[in-house]
Amino acid sequence: MSVLDGYRDADLATGLKSRISRLSEEIDRSILIMHVCGSHEWTITHHGVRSLLPDAVEVRAGPGCPVCVTPAADIDAAVDLALGGKTLLTYGDMSRAKGSKQSLAEAKTLGGDVRVVYSVHDAVKIAQSLPEREFVFFAVGFETTAPATAYEILRDPPSNLRFLTSYRYVPSAVEAVSRSPDLRVDAFINAGHASTITGMKAYKPCFDECRKPMIFSGFEPLDILISVTMILTQIRNNEPKMENEYTRSVTWEGNLKAQETMQKVFDLHDGYWRGVATIPNSALDLKAEFAHLDAREHYGLVREDEQAGFVRNARCADVIIGKIDPPECPLYTKECTPASPLGPTMVSSEGTCKIWADHRIISAMRCRTQL
Repeated sequence: MSVLDGYRDADLATGLKSRISRLSEEIDRSILIMHVCGSHEWTITHHGVRSLLPDAVEVRAGPGCPVCVTPAADIDAAVDLALGGKTLLTYGDMSRAKGSKQSLAEAKTLGGDVRVVYSVHDAVKIAQSLPEREFVFFAVGFETTAPATAYEILRDPPSNLRFLTSYRYVPSAVEAVSRSPDLRVDAFINAGHASTITGMKAYKPCFDECRKPMIFSGFEPLDILISVTMILTQIRNNEPKMENEYTRSVTWEGNLKAQETMQKVFDLHDGYWRGVATIPNSALDLKAEFAHLDAREHYGLVREDEQAGFVRNARCADVIIGKIDPPECPLYTKECTPASPLGPTMVSSEGTCKIWADHRIISAMRCRTQL
């Protein structure tokens, strides 16, 4: 028996489904729950969690895909560096996301030296092995991957390696979403892995302002169902709280060593989230003392105007912020497919459009099933 079997137990899921239905009836109004995590969306979609929820309870994906929110201008800068003779190192999904012009994968077909790595440590090793070449690591992600890059920077990386950083900080995005009058979110399921780094405390200012239930959740189907149950219980009792469902990983303080490492290397600045907005204190930028490692400083890159850069008629922005479901975009699974993605939400394994397309979800109407 696998350890995971306990988190996928059908009998427990049946009990939670009944409990959620009873709570929904007691609340007697529709509830919108938003998660801000591509891994949560994969679990919810893959395991059919939405089919277990009553019509009055909706769970939507917010801006929780790092590839999706990476600014087009940053992708354009990486493409220009690759076509200008630098060797670009980045993750597989990131290489396929188009900026305002093209993707790094397309730049490679035009002669650019673009290589896929699995970690920043791989980038360091490659640069060490080829000291005659100039390398740039296109560092994207949230606070989950930023500590590893900070660690390598503090270890004095090879002189032929620069960093083009595009890291974003999730608590600031949750705060921005909580303030949106258009989305009208009733509660949040916060990302377990990001919260493992920051701890629950990073979300306390947002909670104090919005006073909406916040659950820190794991990534198995029962984790999600338990989190929904906790949220509905809070709403029924009119007692909004920050609660930790993912106690096997998340703590109040978080990973203090990872936080310390990030704070030594990065400063929080206002940052643009593609298709969303410029969000205060949401970009992890290299400190001035590491300017010699900053690709923008070293190569004199000018920060471009912040524009989404999506193709015509695409509704990527509305999908990213959770305003619509993927099938409501006219390009979904037609011109825009996982094999030929036009927008970033169809590229990444954490992109809502790709997740839905991979699972052949072609209708915005939820298909109801019985356990």
